[in-house]
Amino acid sequence: MDGLSPGVLSKVHHYALNVQDMAASRRFYGELLGLHELQGSEIPATLKDLVAAGKLANFRLPDGVILDLFGEPELGPPDQNPRQQFTRANHLAFDIAPELFDRAVEVLHQTTSISTMAPSPDRRAGASTSTIPMGFC
Repeated sequence: MDGLSPGVLSKVHHYALNVQDMAASRRFYGELLGLHELQGSEIPATLKDLVAAGKLANFRLPDGVILDLFGEPELGPPDQNPRQQFTRANHLAFDIAPELFDRAVEVLHQTTSISTMAPSPDRRAGASTSTIPMGFC
């Protein structure tokens, strides 16, 4: 099976990290690094409840990519079994045209040990891309 053609993945959509101490992480990314924390209508509707509950913070990186921080107070060292380590909050997601998504997932499943999840709508209004969240196993 051939891989994806150059340009199929248009850009990084977002990074997501688990953090043990949300307050310290928000200070680090927001105050120390000077990243813009998304507020109000900037927060995707699908994430508003998590943000309101203090379980998620979103920051815009200098290139416009979003960094999602998921609070995991009981976060421990990574499991030795890489298949146990993957969660939705430990991934990198790429933008891809929706009509190419199934092909991309097929290539990834047949040629790597990367876990993929279902596509999600792009966070920007009017966008015509899907994202491929991937966890590296």
